Formats: sequence, structure tokens, C-alpha cells
Amino acid sequence: MGTVPNAGTGSGEDVLRNDCHIDIDRPITDVFILATDHVAAWSTIVVEDHPVQLAEDGGVGSTFRMVTEDRGHRMEFDGEVTEYEPPNRSSIVMRGPVFDLHVTYVLETLPSGLTRVTQTSTSSAKGIWKLFFLVMVPLMRKSAREATRKELEQLRTYCESGTPATPGGPSDSTATPDGASDSA
Repeated sequence: MGTVPNAGTGSGEDVLRNDCHIDIDRPITDVFILATDHVAAWSTIVVEDHPVQLAEDGGVGSTFRMVTEDRGHRMEFDGEVTEYEPPNRSSIVMRGPVFDLHVTYVLETLPSGLTRVTQTSTSSAKGIWKLFFLVMVPLMRKSAREATRKELEQLRTYCESGTPATPGGPSDSTATPDGASDSA
């Protein structure tokens, strides 16, 4: 077990790509639900994750609003589910003011019975920030790999804690397919 970062090279001067995987001692179906529907509960960076509009199956086309906080910097993102193939694959795009982030989770059951989660993320800078990315990407790669490793370690801890794998997440508030909020 452990996380294994891969030194993603990106595809352009304003792109930062990062790949990392971790093995989790929990069935793949549970890990998929916890990784995709409970993000704010296990992530150290995501402080809010609210559904805006759910697709009929809760998958592709669903939109959400996510707030992150890292080293005192708070950012808001508008997100959309772009791939949803339970329990093996999920992708989202998050659009923020400074950069867009594409995140894909690929899950597989290993012969040992563990579930391997591979996260691939790609950041693309916007506007004047492209210049910053051009200069800083080589320095940011190590930091991004370490942050992803820590997030996946948090996911493993959360999954292996026995937390119930409830679809829709652990919160009391969910969005209905028409986008309305329905509090329990």
C-alpha cells in the first residue's frame, strides 16, 4: 500500500499534469462512492462541495460548486461531471478564476482484493496567470505531487475507517434532479 506519484509532463507550457495512485483495503464499489460523493468529508483542501444540478443518474452533466482552501488561499470552482462509469471511472472539470482543473479517478480491484485508485489531474491557467504558470510549473510539479499524495492518503484513511458508503455523500442536504435543494 502507499501512494505512487508519476511525474506527469503536461501538454503545454500552461499545463500542470499530475498522476498518483493508492491502494485501499475496501471494496471498489464503496471506494467509488466515498471518493466521488464524500469529497468534502475526506479532503483536506475541499471545504465545501454543493450540488447545483444533478443529472438523472447523478453522473455526466451533474454540476456542483466547490470551495477549496490551501495555505490560506480560498478559491471557488464551478464543476461538472464529464465521465461517470461506476465503480471504475469518474472525471470532473472544475472552472475557477485563475485556472481550470480536470480530475479523473480510475479504480480497479487488485488480485489481493485491494482497490487501486489512480488520480490524474491537469491544471490549465487562464489569462495573465498563463505567464505565471509558464515560469512556475517546473517548481510547482513537486508540490502538486505531494499535495495529491496527501489527499489520496486522506481518502484511504477515510475509506478504511468504516465510514458508510452512502450515495450522495454524508451531508444532510442534497440536490434534486431539477437543481432544487432538499434538506433532510
